[in-house]
Amino acid sequence: MERVLTVGLDGSPESLAAARWAADEAQRRKLTLRLLHAWPLLAPEPTAVPSEVDHSYWAKRLVHNARTELQAHHPGLTVVGNLVADDAQDALIQAASESEMLVLGSRGLTPVESYFLGDISMSVVSSAERPVVLVRADKRAEGPSTPESGAAGEVVVGLKLHGPCDDLLEFAFTTAAARGVPLRAVHGSAVPIHAYAPWGVDHTVTQEIIQNVQKHLSQALRPWCEKFPGVAVTDDIRLESPARVVVAAAERAELLIVGRRSHHAPAPRLGSVAQAAVHHARCPVAVIPHE
Repeated sequence: MERVLTVGLDGSPESLAAARWAADEAQRRKLTLRLLHAWPLLAPEPTAVPSEVDHSYWAKRLVHNARTELQAHHPGLTVVGNLVADDAQDALIQAASESEMLVLGSRGLTPVESYFLGDISMSVVSSAERPVVLVRADKRAEGPSTPESGAAGEVVVGLKLHGPCDDLLEFAFTTAAARGVPLRAVHGSAVPIHAYAPWGVDHTVTQEIIQNVQKHLSQALRPWCEKFPGVAVTDDIRLESPARVVVAAAERAELLIVGRRSHHAPAPRLGSVAQAAVHHARCPVAVIPHE
């Protein structure tokens, strides 16, 4: 089966920024890029009618223009268009199951309001069986990082260490290797009650906690470091809110990677760390489902 990276297109600046990001990533990973536009009222194909009466004209034009632009900048990249007469959410979730990853545009508001994601994006991120990347429509999201862009040139992955995390680490190491950048593994944990003393925080206790986390983090990273010897890895352990730590660590990153538990319930949802990442991180965010 052909390995595909799919991006959802709706004509917004956010989706076009996502398409440009996706084209760069597809080229790095040697994947076919699929441009997906879904709308229930699309006319069935083929349509042998003039453009002025073709109800699918603007959808076709949207995909055609994006494909032309992306192929001009990535001449060696295979780009295919895909028009689907279906509900956008259903079409995107189905496309995600068929793809290495799904890329969506994310609407950025003012710095105070931060991120706003529509119902469709949030539902897709919460339900998709494969990684979903959310990209904002700003300069940092378009194309490779440069010294002027403000990105430090690293990939950040947030780890909980309360269960298997190989799916996150595989995606993180593969991404860092494809980009040729360092990987930073981040873990945050609130200071436990027993670490507090009448005079403040007992640093002996907190140091023991950090050393224990360091041991488990090293154990989780070791096999992946051996598999990807060319990826420089650093760790970042802080006794603070996990959500706050992850968002702060990604402030100058190229990509933030977080996980979400795979749910089989009727109403899947994101955990607090993933919620914070998609609402507050300023860089593209990859949400990886895992058991």
